[in-house]
Amino acid sequence: MKLSDVSIKKPVFAWMIMAALLIFGGIGFLRMGVSQMPDIDFPYANISVTWEGAAPEVMETEVVDIIEEALMSVEKIKNIQSTSRFGGASITAEFQLSKDIDVAVQEIQTKIAQAQRHLPEDMDAPIITKMNPDDQPIIWLGLSGDRPLREMVQYVKDHLKDQFSVIPDVGEITLGGFAEPSMRVWLDHKKLEALELTAEDVLATIRSQHTELPAGRLTTEKTERNIRVMGESTNVEELSHLVIPGRVREGYLWKTFRLSDVSQIEDGLEDVRRKARVLGKSSVGIGIRKQRGANAVEVAKRVKKRVEELSANLPEGFKLTVNFDGTDQISDTLHEMELTIILAVIFTGIVCWFFLGSLSSTINVVIAIPTALGGAFLIMYFFGFTLNTITLTALSIVVGIVVDDAIVVLENIARHYEMGKARVLAAIVGAREIGFSVLVISLAVIAVFLPIAFMEGLIGKFFFQFGITISAAVAFSLLEAVTLTPARCSQFLKIGHDTRIGRLVDGWMRHLRSLYSRTLATALRHRGKVLILAVAFFVASLFLMPLLRKEMIPTHDISRFLVRIQTPPGSSLAATDEVMKKAEDFLARRPEIDIYFTIVGGVGGGSDVNTGMIFVTLKKPPHRPKDKTLGRRLTQKDFMEMCRKEFNQIPGVMRATLQELSIAAGPGARTYPLDISILGPDWHKLGELAATLMARLRDSGLAVDLDTDYLVDIPEVHVIPDRVKASERGVTTESIAVTIQASLGGIKVAKYTEGDRRYDVRVSLTDENRQTLEDISRLWVRNQRGELVRLSDVTQVVELPQPILITRENRQRAVHVFGNIADGKSQAAAIELAEQIAKETFPEGYRVILSGSAERFRETFQQLSFALWLGIFIAYMILAAQFNSFLHPLTILLALPFSVSGALLGLLAMDHSLNMLSIIGLLLLMGIVKKNSILLVDFTNQQREAGLGVNEALLEACPLRLRPILMTTFAVIAAALPAAMHLGPGAEQRAPMATVIIWGTAVSTLLTLYVIPCFYSLASRLESHKHEKEHREAIDFLNKLSLEKSSKSLPSRA
Repeated sequence: MKLSDVSIKKPVFAWMIMAALLIFGGIGFLRMGVSQMPDIDFPYANISVTWEGAAPEVMETEVVDIIEEALMSVEKIKNIQSTSRFGGASITAEFQLSKDIDVAVQEIQTKIAQAQRHLPEDMDAPIITKMNPDDQPIIWLGLSGDRPLREMVQYVKDHLKDQFSVIPDVGEITLGGFAEPSMRVWLDHKKLEALELTAEDVLATIRSQHTELPAGRLTTEKTERNIRVMGESTNVEELSHLVIPGRVREGYLWKTFRLSDVSQIEDGLEDVRRKARVLGKSSVGIGIRKQRGANAVEVAKRVKKRVEELSANLPEGFKLTVNFDGTDQISDTLHEMELTIILAVIFTGIVCWFFLGSLSSTINVVIAIPTALGGAFLIMYFFGFTLNTITLTALSIVVGIVVDDAIVVLENIARHYEMGKARVLAAIVGAREIGFSVLVISLAVIAVFLPIAFMEGLIGKFFFQFGITISAAVAFSLLEAVTLTPARCSQFLKIGHDTRIGRLVDGWMRHLRSLYSRTLATALRHRGKVLILAVAFFVASLFLMPLLRKEMIPTHDISRFLVRIQTPPGSSLAATDEVMKKAEDFLARRPEIDIYFTIVGGVGGGSDVNTGMIFVTLKKPPHRPKDKTLGRRLTQKDFMEMCRKEFNQIPGVMRATLQELSIAAGPGARTYPLDISILGPDWHKLGELAATLMARLRDSGLAVDLDTDYLVDIPEVHVIPDRVKASERGVTTESIAVTIQASLGGIKVAKYTEGDRRYDVRVSLTDENRQTLEDISRLWVRNQRGELVRLSDVTQVVELPQPILITRENRQRAVHVFGNIADGKSQAAAIELAEQIAKETFPEGYRVILSGSAERFRETFQQLSFALWLGIFIAYMILAAQFNSFLHPLTILLALPFSVSGALLGLLAMDHSLNMLSIIGLLLLMGIVKKNSILLVDFTNQQREAGLGVNEALLEACPLRLRPILMTTFAVIAAALPAAMHLGPGAEQRAPMATVIIWGTAVSTLLTLYVIPCFYSLASRLESHKHEKEHREAIDFLNKLSLEKSSKSLPSRA
């Protein structure tokens, strides 16, 4: 007994299936997390190292090279990138996808521990972390005000940070524009010289006099008491009164000197290498990440609620604000997706009502949507998926597909009901008759997404969720079509022929069926010409491919972007800050601005003092005022172009570039669609080649905002010991280095306790005593005999150009060139031009490779192309197995080329690009358009089995299937229409996929109605029924033999 028969016999069984899917699917939906992108563990790990005062070349040779060598032996390592900068370095390791990243992190820790003896002793311990796009802060807060920076820093660290850390599902918290509180010992060079003291003497004093150690315990028979030597200073006054016991290597002093005699001591901050401002006011940024799998929108709501609670009790002069809320985009996208799904359901319902003419029949079909989506939510929940852009896009598109099975089943049952059969009989016969086609249609759609399981790379992980979501929805729509739809039809089926709309549609369908019959008969008489014209149309459409822009993902207006401004290399933090203030002044005058958050000094290790960032948030498009010049509201692209021109004209700006945040993708990505790595041995030659590449790309008009991480060398001061003179005077190189580091580098010499927290004590000369080369030369160093020797007597101080940072890729020096694609230009064309320039102009030993978004762009297109062809092959295998024919699957798959033609026409007509989402639309189209061919071929086969000839069967079957074909086609188009209408946030990214589905389905349906019958008619000559005949004869013989045996046994039974 078939499942449809069981459902008709026991309709309560069918209703319980529906109830279970709705209830448990709803529970799964409510419990799923919400995020911008799928919550995936990327096979990336980052090692961050800090060595204060170390030059980039020193970091490269003494630290980075050693760590990279250790990493090369970690199992399944794929790629290593590193950046060495002043005082720090970052190494990113990429692993093969099969590598468990948690295991990889443990192995990295082990390898670095083994290499620790080769690393500098005074270097901070390496910090190892996993990388994930979801691990970026979802919301940035800012504490601003007119109070001193140290007070703001102290309040954030001691109070605010903990208040947000305890919020449920909040992960790591990052602080921006933050400098650690420190007790600063500012040495006065003149006072030191007058008292014949050195920086070494001060360091020795603090280390020996500012200390607190456990000293054992006093024990009696009944009591025990701990002993501590309380020598550690607890405040500025106590540290100022520390007595300097003696000079290093000379002995005790004849007079009492205190630290306050040679220095000024204050509660301050570590060297400020970054500044942050909100709307022009000094600020400390608080970046909040969510925990893995948590609902980003809910976490942000809790954070904003806590902001409101804390704002009421802030100290006077402080203001706590939300500077950047990444979940706004998620919320807007989710709401827009929900609206799109609702509109898709409404539009699909209207189509069904129009064709069926009955409200009850329409409800019967449309109810398949929540049932299928409920099942999909259940599967998504058990797979651990989140509600994100990928899964919601799949759900919005699948609405028009999940009703197809129900439409086909209901229409066939209704046809039998119209023939006079009783409602229950019509349901049984109609469901049995169409069951095979429905099964094949659903399997054909699911087959298209099976290859996604074989896709490699990060893109495969992303679209695994897309494929599973659609496959689950289609599978549950099949279950609904063979259980619930027949059960409901057997009880409530009504035909709307008596309504006004029903009579209108019936008349229209009779006329259309008659017209189709006549034109199909003509086409069958000229079937060869029809096929030639169809092939010519397809080949001609392929010439549209070069006319289409190709890109990873289209940009869209999210009312947020990032500005990156660079001043000339060697610029001080103060000089960069002045330039950034001019950029802020421009933003402050613009009425389109909602808020802007500025970080001066970059977002790295605090050494990029010639770099500034501005996170710009615009007002939502409806709230932006009309521009007087253009006479309309500015789009984000308009405003970005205005900023691009304005900022590059500011005096002191070397380069101002903008980043489009809507296309951020993956770890380590700069969010630039053009990202090229140039590899070679010589660092300066790499810089020249980068400049050449940037100039050629800029002249081509294909790229804007071109930038490079190669920066012109900045002056670096080298203190070179004269070993002969130093030896004659008894001065060691170590003493020279310690003196310079303590005087100029802000050395961490000790710790002190304030409240319940420990902070550094730092020693250095005052700012006015560390500005020129002469300030270094006149420092005093103590020799082995305790005598003072001036540095100028034993060293040479020279100024030489040195790189600001050094980047490497797979242990080879590399320079990156990155930028945006010019408006209306193709990402693929820009990448191809860059590779062509490198091939033509680069000398031997230098080459380019794709990085970041550019690498993912090419990987995505390759993987999706692979999935497309593999999906077609799998579909062929399924169809061949179902139809038991090698020929019929070819007939069915003939619809695919015309869907591609329609998709290309649609993309060109609507000025959309060929991108990741439009290719996914093509993949989806491969499953959709086959259903029409399946209906035609399957019904024609049934007519032939009834005794009709090939052409007679076609002329009988095809017009009968016209109504369900048109219904399913218009249902798919109606469901995709809301996404194609450019409504709401993110519409620019959804529209290409919807356009592909609408145009591909329409063109394919139109041509399929004629091309498939013509090809079927011609191909029928190649059919061989020899095996079927022999099989039938064998079965007949066996049946006859069984009958003879039964007849012979009858007398004996008597």
